[in-house]
Amino acid sequence: MKMELIRLDVKAGAAQESQSGLQMMNPRIWGVLHKVDGARCAAIVIHPTSNFHAHYLLEPLSQRGLTMFALNTRYVGNDSVLLFERAIQDLGAGVKWLRAQGYERVLLIGNSGGAALVSLYQAQAENLTITHTPAGDPIAVHPDDLPPADGIALCAAHLGRSRIIENWIDPAVIDENDVLASDPELDMFNPANGPAYSAAFMERYRAAQKARMQKITAWAQAKLRQLRAIPDGPRDMAFVIHRTLADPRCMDPSIDPNDRAPRTTIWGPPKTQNYAGNSMGRYTSLTGFMSQWSPFSCADGPTNLARTSVPVVLFEHTADSSIFPCDNEVWAQAAGPRMERHELRGGDHYLTGRPDLVAQMSDAIAAFAQRL
Repeated sequence: MKMELIRLDVKAGAAQESQSGLQMMNPRIWGVLHKVDGARCAAIVIHPTSNFHAHYLLEPLSQRGLTMFALNTRYVGNDSVLLFERAIQDLGAGVKWLRAQGYERVLLIGNSGGAALVSLYQAQAENLTITHTPAGDPIAVHPDDLPPADGIALCAAHLGRSRIIENWIDPAVIDENDVLASDPELDMFNPANGPAYSAAFMERYRAAQKARMQKITAWAQAKLRQLRAIPDGPRDMAFVIHRTLADPRCMDPSIDPNDRAPRTTIWGPPKTQNYAGNSMGRYTSLTGFMSQWSPFSCADGPTNLARTSVPVVLFEHTADSSIFPCDNEVWAQAAGPRMERHELRGGDHYLTGRPDLVAQMSDAIAAFAQRL
């Protein structure tokens, strides 16, 4: 096995779509290639913003005969201006490069938030429909940018950012400019409400989460219209969304039960993360919000997976504190008979401290890749 750092130039977007001036003029992405001599199948592991250059599957899968390509998007480390419509072009650059190296089969591995990205990519690769971002900006995606892959592996798979935030956002917020202002009757951290949480509380809670997201989305759309009505005015604006990690399932394991520990998230104690200065979706822009978090996002994972035709394998981590049994069922329904499913008993979101489960997953992925 040989390791190489690979630089790929990708298509430029509008100014300020990425953080550095260099990226605006000549954007590029980086990948770490674990090359296996004689391999005919290569796999890309990717996430919209996380750096997967040291992903736990790289060495195990290369040892099982797959060339592995850990690829970053141009938004690595910062999702404030992330556009999924650009991120799929970045993934396409990786698939195109692997095809040019002579690999006959390409497998896309979507881990965590990467699941929605690879599903969107493959759906658009098979039938390109995107012409604009949800903010209304034209996006020049060409079929040549998106060569189709041959299969998809989903590991601890989030359904997509628009679904995540609707289930995680704190509906007790009563002032979007005040991190502390809270409605005690909707506060999941108020002991008077639980845990355990009643069915009536959960019904009110979920409805209020949707209402808050609708309010933020309507504000973002109106602000975009206001800015863009100004001659030579700004096209975008940054803003903060407070308290975005308040899913009662993290406190009450009797809701959608699995093997997870109560009062935990994949990042730490729920209340700490909910109020943290940096958390999921905390800092964003109007265009980034519309593309990622709003109901108008094109990156809903199961919806896109249902539009694909390739084989799919799904790995369910049964002690995951952010992916629940109902999520895995939604993925399974989207793929139907094309999907094979594997349970990783006792595995948390990152399979922490479980080399046996990493080996189990790697064996299954390698076998799946051989059948593509």
